[in-house]
Amino acid sequence: MFGAELLDRLMGDGAAEWSALLAAPFIGSFLGVVVRRLPEGRPIAWARSRCEYCGAALTARDLVPIYSWLAAKGRCRFCGHSLGWFYPAIELSALAIAAAAIAVDGGEGTWLDCLLGWWLLVLGWIDVRHWLLPDALTLPLVIAGLVAAAALDPEQLTDRALGAVVGYLSLRVIAWLYRVLRGGEGLGHGDAKLLAASGAWVGASALPQVIFGAAVSALFAAACLRLAGVRLGARSALPFGPFLALATWLIWLFGPVLV
Repeated sequence: MFGAELLDRLMGDGAAEWSALLAAPFIGSFLGVVVRRLPEGRPIAWARSRCEYCGAALTARDLVPIYSWLAAKGRCRFCGHSLGWFYPAIELSALAIAAAAIAVDGGEGTWLDCLLGWWLLVLGWIDVRHWLLPDALTLPLVIAGLVAAAALDPEQLTDRALGAVVGYLSLRVIAWLYRVLRGGEGLGHGDAKLLAASGAWVGASALPQVIFGAAVSALFAAACLRLAGVRLGARSALPFGPFLALATWLIWLFGPVLV
């Protein structure tokens, strides 16, 4: 069903769809640079791409998304060191986001769907790698959600602004209660700012479903880790950002479930 919807939209007059799909791997490659460099404070836009292991400067032939990795068999052509799966994984993830946006929504909304999905992808990936949700990404995402509402759906602006406020305060209160009751940190400031961004995009009325969806997906991930043999205890923790990001994008894409 998903593939049929995607094909149907691409076969139509889908300039926006085709442009998003073709750009996705290249944008995914840039997102990989952001994930690697932003948490470490390294320059993103102006620094030359180099091998992380031998420092050799990469040329255009080394930077073609997915193809360059496959052509080099996953190794640096200068030093032969294994490059790992990070870049093809994030490039394919960006492509999958574009495909899902086209299949579910399509048309003029394709690029906005992709923008949100790619932004959330970076945040979730950074949180997995560094347990960090940078203000440089979360705070502009709040503003972007409110600007999108003002430009495209002004009637929803009040609900979106309220969602940003309620999203932030709700997780700050939960974090405070956890600290009082358990004597440790359970949620960081970044999670609260990400939920504020979520509220700015999906509105205050959808926030309970975002939190519920994030919690369910986190429990599912924990169950999968247990089945894979990872030992989890009462003090074990998972970064919550990826699950908030996933729930936010799915609710944005499909709409809140009416109950």
